[in-house]
Amino acid sequence: MAGHIQDRWFKTETNADGKTVRVKSDRHGSGLRYRARYIGPDGTEKSKSFPDGKKRLAEKWLSAIETDMTRGQYTDPKSVRITFRQYAEKWLDSKTSSPMTRKELGRRLRLHVYPVLGSRPVGTFRPEHIRELLAALEAKGGVSPAYARNIFADVQSVLSAAVDDSLLSRNPCGARTVQRPKPDAHPVVPWTPEQMFAVRTALLERYRAMVDIGAGCGLRQGEVFGLAEDAIDADGRTLHVVRQIKHVEGHPVFDLPKGGKKRDVPLPDSVAGALRAHLDTCKPVEIKLPWRVPEGPKVSARVIFTAEQGGIVWRSNFNNKEWKPALSAAGLIGDAREDGRYESAREHGMHALRHFYASALLDAGENIKAVSEYMGHADPGLTLRVYAHLMPDSRERARGAIDSVFRHLSGEDHGPQTAQ
Repeated sequence: MAGHIQDRWFKTETNADGKTVRVKSDRHGSGLRYRARYIGPDGTEKSKSFPDGKKRLAEKWLSAIETDMTRGQYTDPKSVRITFRQYAEKWLDSKTSSPMTRKELGRRLRLHVYPVLGSRPVGTFRPEHIRELLAALEAKGGVSPAYARNIFADVQSVLSAAVDDSLLSRNPCGARTVQRPKPDAHPVVPWTPEQMFAVRTALLERYRAMVDIGAGCGLRQGEVFGLAEDAIDADGRTLHVVRQIKHVEGHPVFDLPKGGKKRDVPLPDSVAGALRAHLDTCKPVEIKLPWRVPEGPKVSARVIFTAEQGGIVWRSNFNNKEWKPALSAAGLIGDAREDGRYESAREHGMHALRHFYASALLDAGENIKAVSEYMGHADPGLTLRVYAHLMPDSRERARGAIDSVFRHLSGEDHGPQTAQ
């Protein structure tokens, strides 16, 4: 049996004759009598108290603990005292991701998970509770399937950490009866070259090369805004994507590209030419911003794209005052309303330029691993899930490959029947 059982009502003493005897303790007759104690996997002592007459129950409890340890199903008894919200907030504080990522993750938990699961003890989680959360998300207005998948992934990550900390024997998010929210059934529809050039033409001249960079090198909007002179390799044929401008609690900062991944992207001659033409008319401006967080150390970069006043391009201003009017002029969205605002254009944001880039590479026969690397995706599987439907039809290539093998065989001693 793991551990031992302490009888608090009695203690062992040595009498005058040197013999060991049991005598009543100061606690005799009051409080819980038996204390079952053992050392947990983390090296700390755990215990649970039982009343008088329940020694067998204490022994059973210790035996069950030992069985769970042997089977790898042990959970710390304190897990029934720590709520999901308490554990999630402690877990969030220990994450090493960017402040912006932690803030957004905490916001999702606070708005959508804590109201349903926040007060539940971590050690009591079962698949039914995850199904309850998913049902609540589905019934809630304004939560898209894609957003629900993010929320589910957040809960799954918290509970995975709880499993690692022995507060939960297994993650209920992985149960067969728990169905992860399905992604939106809206495959990416890339712009045509005509649409891309129409948007480019409608922009102010100082912003047009942004379209060339986005559609010709696959950069994200923040990466375009943070592009500096040091991004252009000496050979003029490679673009080093090493930083982005992002906003943390409303403050602009320099940071690494998404996922903390720097990358090198082939710089086509046409895009290099557009960049040179831009630099001839709009000189780079030295911008000094904090690194990663508003209180971070200040760093400088000679940024290629700047606002008319000479500072950084603010995302909200650019999207509302430059990008959406260009979309409207290109016929991708309607005209502005009477209040001067435009309709939502989520599928036509600057991210559409990345979709254009991916579709052009795949259509030209570039392999998915290279496309994933150039776009800075976490892995080729992500690229494949998003863009698989854009890959060229391989049936003709398959027919040609087999025909060539059969033609080769028919020319050998096997005879024409083999090919047939």
